[in-house]
Amino acid sequence: LGSAHPIVVQSMTDTATADAAATAAQVIELANAGSELVRITVNSRDAAARVPEIARRVQDGGVSVPLIGDFHYNGHELLRAFPACARTLAKYRINPGNVGFADRRDENFRCFIELACEHGKPVRIGVNGGSLDRRLLTHLKERNAARAEPLDVRHVRVEAIVRSAVDSAKLAEELGLPHDRLVLSAKVSDVAELVAVHEALAAATDLPLHLGVTEAGPGTQGIVATSTAFAILLARGIGDTIRASLTPRPDGDRTEEVRVCQQILQSLGLRAFFPRVIACPGCGRTESTLFRELAARVQEHLVGRMVEWRTRYPGVETLRVAVMGCVVNGPGESRDADVGLSLPGSGEDPQAPVFLDGEHRATLRGPSLLAD
Repeated sequence: LGSAHPIVVQSMTDTATADAAATAAQVIELANAGSELVRITVNSRDAAARVPEIARRVQDGGVSVPLIGDFHYNGHELLRAFPACARTLAKYRINPGNVGFADRRDENFRCFIELACEHGKPVRIGVNGGSLDRRLLTHLKERNAARAEPLDVRHVRVEAIVRSAVDSAKLAEELGLPHDRLVLSAKVSDVAELVAVHEALAAATDLPLHLGVTEAGPGTQGIVATSTAFAILLARGIGDTIRASLTPRPDGDRTEEVRVCQQILQSLGLRAFFPRVIACPGCGRTESTLFRELAARVQEHLVGRMVEWRTRYPGVETLRVAVMGCVVNGPGESRDADVGLSLPGSGEDPQAPVFLDGEHRATLRGPSLLAD
């Protein structure tokens, strides 16, 4: 992670980890969708005991993907009690806001980091606005209140989040964890605050940063919030791994969060995952039924063939396919694409020129263009 390496897409299961079969099945589903790291909750003795079985089931399913253990409150106890779990996981995630309380906080953190060192595992220190270290936040609020001109409360909160992450990383290194085995994340649900946090965090450390808008929300709301935040930060060179924390629809597709991350990276030109379909939105000039049906068919065909094409045609992910609806922009966009089809619009000649690598190769004619 980090440096010149590609930005990594990751996701997280929402199954009960103690249900090894269901968790492994979802890990496989997420990995097949393109998740390059998959995080699983390890919150109980039953969950920790099942981690080696989950890894075996995933491997038996023909999938190789690093599993990250997500720990809160009792991670030090579970890693110590279940060494097979500690050995199996590729990375641990710890939240400094709930690793322990009062006098036990530093001791629990020390134990957790020492176990990571013992097993040679990297650690993501993940600060979250909803579970921020109250001791640190109270201290900074009191210090701010004593100023002649107190700062806005959001400024104090940003400082607390950054301090929690950076100070925790420093302590982890003092306890023996190598610098190159640390990743930081600092998540909040407000886009502007997230950007401010990560600008400050990037200025304070050279450690790899994991981006995520926590509790981004369902549907369009979550996608837009995540895309907005990631676009701002990634365009500034901030962020090494990303996850879209979307609220799934009931019985929805968990892999949507993977596809959203892939689309963001591809739209920014940072990575390519699948061919891009360039299609106009349609207007009064287009035969909307024909146009929409053909665009949908092309997209489905490309997605369905990618598993085979990735191995047969290296670089197919960068393919650009244009499906345009009328003569205004259609021929131009089609010529610029690798494969282009310019459909006739309403009232225009019922013919559709086809372009390959910018050259006109064929023309489809007649009322049954879709069938042809």
